[in-house]
Amino acid sequence: MMADERATASVFPQLAGEPKGFFQRWSRDPGRWRARVHLLVFAIAVTAVVAVADFIDWPTGFNLRVKAGDISAVDIRAPHTVTYQSAILTQEARDRAAAGVPRIFDPLQTRIARQQIARGEQVLDFIRQVRGDTFATRDQKLAWLQSIADAPLDARAASNVLDLTEERWQAVAADTSRVLDQAMRSEIREGGLPAAQRAVPSLIALGLNDQEAGIVSALVTGLLRENTFLNQERTQAAQQEAAAKVQPVERTIAASEIIVRAGDRLDPLDVEALNALGLLSARRTWQHVVSALLLGIVISSLLVAFVTAHSRYVWRQTFRVAVLGSLFCGFVILAKMMVPMHTLMPYLYPMAAMAMLIGALIDLPVATVATLLVGLLVGIFTEGDMEIVVYAIAGAMVGAIALGRAERLNAFAISGIWIIAILLAVLTLFRLPLPAGTDTRGLLELTTAAVVNGILSTSFTLVIFYLLGQVFGLATSLQLLELSRPTHPLLRQLLLKAPGTYYHTLIVSNMVEEAATAIGADPLLARVGSYYHDIGKTVRPYFFVENYVDSTNPHERLDPYTSARIIISHVQDGIELAHKYKLPETLIDFIREHHGSTRVEYFYHQACQEADNPEEVDESAFRYPGPKPHRRETAILMLADGCEATVRAMNPRTPEETAELVRSVVNRRLMLGQLDDSRLTLRDLSEISEAFLRVLRGIHHPRVRYPDATTAKANGQTASTPQPAATA
Repeated sequence: MMADERATASVFPQLAGEPKGFFQRWSRDPGRWRARVHLLVFAIAVTAVVAVADFIDWPTGFNLRVKAGDISAVDIRAPHTVTYQSAILTQEARDRAAAGVPRIFDPLQTRIARQQIARGEQVLDFIRQVRGDTFATRDQKLAWLQSIADAPLDARAASNVLDLTEERWQAVAADTSRVLDQAMRSEIREGGLPAAQRAVPSLIALGLNDQEAGIVSALVTGLLRENTFLNQERTQAAQQEAAAKVQPVERTIAASEIIVRAGDRLDPLDVEALNALGLLSARRTWQHVVSALLLGIVISSLLVAFVTAHSRYVWRQTFRVAVLGSLFCGFVILAKMMVPMHTLMPYLYPMAAMAMLIGALIDLPVATVATLLVGLLVGIFTEGDMEIVVYAIAGAMVGAIALGRAERLNAFAISGIWIIAILLAVLTLFRLPLPAGTDTRGLLELTTAAVVNGILSTSFTLVIFYLLGQVFGLATSLQLLELSRPTHPLLRQLLLKAPGTYYHTLIVSNMVEEAATAIGADPLLARVGSYYHDIGKTVRPYFFVENYVDSTNPHERLDPYTSARIIISHVQDGIELAHKYKLPETLIDFIREHHGSTRVEYFYHQACQEADNPEEVDESAFRYPGPKPHRRETAILMLADGCEATVRAMNPRTPEETAELVRSVVNRRLMLGQLDDSRLTLRDLSEISEAFLRVLRGIHHPRVRYPDATTAKANGQTASTPQPAATA
């Protein structure tokens, strides 16, 4: 047995065998099914929201379904700066490098030149034979000359050949051989024949007239052939080598730069830029669905597991489950809308508001885990942008810590200042040292966004606090502080109409606050709830012993049933007053549950004594309607109320007697089952008892008795000399 268990057993020895383990205690709890339903609904809702947020393309205006050749309906701007390797620009550069490589040709083939020169001689011999044929007519000769396969002559050139004298023909033939030989000695590359043919007239001897030059040009032009050919393999190898030397081309698109204007046709380069910016919708497959669903399950499981382990009784409280689920899911959706594909919007995302609200309304550790999980989703939405992730998480964490339970109005202003400071620090961390050419305007915009973020987060939190308190009746810390003022009409009535009850309330509130702090409950709620738990006594204050003006007891004139009905009615009277003055439902629980379903023992025993047959006494007429306390704070109030009344009535003289009275009251409430729904453990009860004793010992402690002047003079003492006494 551990030390705290031994201490508990020493205070409550008959209960030392309490079942261990959360699930054992929960299985005996009548509210377990409601808690399980809340947990299941919460887990399904969080899983669905996270999965949908991860799966869908949002906002749709930044997830385009376009292709090259489409006409853009709107101006498309870059949501953020991006630098990427452009496959299109790289290919264009490589194509230019390959095109710049000169083609590689094989050496000049002299065989072709010799073939053509020999062919030229054959053509010239044929022409000589045609010229010298005395039996053929002129028309036959013209037809033969025009039918030369390699160098056909047109009608005019053929006629000029026949009209030449022998001497001039010999000159033409000689020059034809010379020009053909000279032309074929030069490289005539593959595809370069037309250029070589155009150069033939410049090679003809100037001594020939135009008709003779035309004959030479016609013959040589027809006989020319390509004699140098492209080496395809070597050329391609050289082009590939040149292309391989080209480095990938990077393209930088600045934030807000217009990529495509409205009405322009998209080219492949535009589509590539949109894809690099993540603006094109990817085709969704079943793998994406499974991935998104698994992400939702992981996130919801982590959140549910932590809340169950740290603040498991949150699941019993419908409103708190709704608040936690609404805030978490709402800020996940807001992150999906504000963070991806935006330039400045992520820096305005007020995640600190979620953390502050969860921390103040539910629990700071729960707020921490929720912040980390939403920060993880922000990282997924931004594809790992650590600046945005750290920016969001740091601001949220410091805001929640600075606000705490929001027990002071200036805590909101302080938390806003801390949020702004930490956001600016994160920006400085990621932006220093400033590179050359820093965008000063951009830094100014980010700084402004950080300031606006802090103000927006704090304002949103304050507004939600007000709405929850005024519209939904939730007892927020601000509303509790307002209700704790002694100037509240109900507290003023309690002071004026039932001063004894008011004094009792103050003592009980101190005991409850001390005990709530000791076991980690909400001390502010416990204290303010204690202020109002007996306001029903203002309806008939003179029927309660602490408000007796003199020794007259009004119950002496009443039967036990009537007296019990009057005493019990202060609960219902208090509930009606609370509704009339619009107290939060959480505080009304303190009125409703502070007696649980206990019995008015004094009048019940009186009724039993007066009855002929005690078994015929209707016990239900002497029992409070309940319900039993269902939360720790109201259970602490029940115990404190009983302990204070008992100690005041018994007036113990020693600390040991006080401790015994406290132990007996707590033990009796426990044995009667009044704490079954309160979620208090034996260790809690031990710490609560110790807290009660610390307060009661400070009030009911031994005092000194001051003698009057006559007694002091008779005893030979001054009136100022105190004498010890054991009176309480």
